[in-house]
Amino acid sequence: MNEVMTIKDIESRFDAEWVLVGNPQTDAALNVRQGEVLAHSHDRDEIYRKAAALKPERFAVLFTGKMPKDTAIVL
Repeated sequence: MNEVMTIKDIESRFDAEWVLVGNPQTDAALNVRQGEVLAHSHDRDEIYRKAAALKPERFAVLFTGKMPKDTAIVL
């Protein structure tokens, strides 16, 4: 895919998907603002396998859907 997109474009194009973003451009709070879309999928594990295969130097993994209320995220 390798298309540079803004976060707004990523969220609208890949609704409720996991997105692997290469060379992410971030703001001061490290929120992703744009980057190169390397892969997208509804399956989170597929995105992590793709990241392991591609071994990008800098990347971010985003989920563009809404998390259910009371969901805990562990980093």
